[in-house]
Amino acid sequence: MSIETAPFRIRFVLVGTQHPGNMGAAARAMKTMGLGRLVLVAPEKPLDEEAFRRSAGAEDVLGDAPVVATLAEAVADCTLVLGCTARARRVQLEELLPTVAAQRALAKAAEPGAEVAFVFGRERTGLTNEELQLCHLAVHIPSHPDFSSLNLAAAVQVLAYELRMAVLGGVEGAAPADPEHREQPASHAQVEGLFGQLGQTLDEIDFHKGRAPDSAMRKLRRLFLRTELSEQEVRLLRGILADAQRMARLANNTPE
Repeated sequence: MSIETAPFRIRFVLVGTQHPGNMGAAARAMKTMGLGRLVLVAPEKPLDEEAFRRSAGAEDVLGDAPVVATLAEAVADCTLVLGCTARARRVQLEELLPTVAAQRALAKAAEPGAEVAFVFGRERTGLTNEELQLCHLAVHIPSHPDFSSLNLAAAVQVLAYELRMAVLGGVEGAAPADPEHREQPASHAQVEGLFGQLGQTLDEIDFHKGRAPDSAMRKLRRLFLRTELSEQEVRLLRGILADAQRMARLANNTPE
């Protein structure tokens, strides 16, 4: 896939949007920059007349946007998920400026089979820590510290603009050197399945020794997310975990 067509594999995901008009304004911001894939996750209110009025020519983008119940569902087939956040949280992710994030996203989207998502949170509170854990990278818009809060549509416009500029400027080395022999990247759902099995395995082998498991799992998530696992690598790791679980059950005389 070329850089010019890579944006068709990039979606913008709005999570828990509180005001329907902001969804319409976000759709308009996207369309002005040549983007058309919008996903709505559990909006507080359904799309209404104000939402379509504020889309102002992007009614198709807004009307075609699927509505799903969870962020995990919205990004299940993605190989790169970038969470837009305005403040530091307990979830430690590599933080990118919008220009760098757009370049990274476009390069990934140009790879065979790749799907990319930019995720935006609620107007008042943004993304939760649990939602940020589903992201591979964080994106921070460096607004003025005395007045740092951006309107949702404004944040969408900034990222959409940077993606447009990345398309117009091209991304050096975006396409893999040998795409025919490149392993298929693991989807978000496949990686989350690995994390679920990893958590179960650590419990079964008593890795935590009574300590809270959250800290270890956060660090392990960061480690594996940095590696951009392929489907084959996920299958290999899950096979190892399955054997570890089987041995733990044998040692504990636990039935399969």
